[in-house]
Amino acid sequence: MFTLSCDRAYLFAHPERELTVDEVSRYEAALDERARGVPAQYITGHQEFWGMDLIVSPAVLIPRPETEHVIEAVMALQKSDLSPEASDFSTPRSEATGPMPAVRIADVGTGSGAIALALAKEFPQAEIHATDISAAALEIARANAARLQLAERVQFHQTDLLVGLDPLFDFVVSNPPYVGESEEEEVQLEVRRFEPRNAVFAGPTGLEVIARLIPQSNAALRPGGWLVMEISGSIADETKHLLRGWDEVRIVPDLQTIPRVAIARRARN
Repeated sequence: MFTLSCDRAYLFAHPERELTVDEVSRYEAALDERARGVPAQYITGHQEFWGMDLIVSPAVLIPRPETEHVIEAVMALQKSDLSPEASDFSTPRSEATGPMPAVRIADVGTGSGAIALALAKEFPQAEIHATDISAAALEIARANAARLQLAERVQFHQTDLLVGLDPLFDFVVSNPPYVGESEEEEVQLEVRRFEPRNAVFAGPTGLEVIARLIPQSNAALRPGGWLVMEISGSIADETKHLLRGWDEVRIVPDLQTIPRVAIARRARN
């Protein structure tokens, strides 16, 4: 499909199709790259997330299905704020959709723009800001916003976490670096070799970025606003400890029952 720039239906409909010399060369080059360990998404330049086709490059982390739990959590929280009995974090997206009021959302460490663009898709009236410290990552995120006709919906900022953003957000969301350098040998080899290191590893413990993000989020959120972060099971307890003083702290597991999303509410007073 990548070699011919076609869809799967075309392949099945044209079994007699023979590759040209140039196409064979492109196909073999792609196989060579994959054999070298390069992730398929970096070879094709694409990855699906929340029903969107995103451009990816080695400048950005490859979006994972687990990160979709962040989107689901934000939708459930917004729904529960409007209707307190509706707070099921496992609600399928088809049942969670519906008219949503205007909200202010900050996506910290946007990378490819996956989270910000998914939220722009689900919250048509939202004011969304997306930050990243990497200019190269922001270039990819802006390209994705343009391709998905969402460029007018998301404001991109090159900054460290939330520095310089006007406060009073309803949501601060993030998939921050959360792997500790001590866990490096447990990380997939192709992730270690090819994905941007500063998007994967936070420092010796894995909590370094989260420890800075939490107080910045407390200052940036309106009273009663929500912080929603992707985490791993290895830092779940420490993350809850860092969130002491926040309200309604909880950890939501992914489909494999691994702790995946940390949620906390800024105190209302």
